[in-house]
Amino acid sequence: MKVAIGNDHAGTEYKLAIVGLLKSKGIEVINHGTDGTDSVDYPDFVHPVANDVENQKVTFGIIICGSGNGASITANKHQKVRSALCWTKEIVQLAREHNDANILSLPARFISLPQALEMVNTFFDTNFEGGRHERRVEKIPCS
Repeated sequence: MKVAIGNDHAGTEYKLAIVGLLKSKGIEVINHGTDGTDSVDYPDFVHPVANDVENQKVTFGIIICGSGNGASITANKHQKVRSALCWTKEIVQLAREHNDANILSLPARFISLPQALEMVNTFFDTNFEGGRHERRVEKIPCS
């Protein structure tokens, strides 16, 4: 499996820990995020992740900014992207099961690092249920 990750300055610490977690599981990671804490513009790091997901260069994406909102809004401008802003593992699970989310957006300023790692594990351990949810997911894209 291959995963793209992107972050702004608020998410650097989280990104580094998540990359370590993913690599320990044998997951290949493409890092589109900043590695510093100087202020940067999140779209510059989110669009490459969304492009990778949209063009099926990766299976999933993870994006991280202060609130998670700007990153998720940016990612969802791309066709075939279903970015879910999540702040609990239960929301992550539902985003995967019911919405077939393919990008996890994390709000670094509102969750702890242990919560973020637990949420990443939940994201990768949860499958899309399909069924009635598939019909709904198929109605999401604009033509």
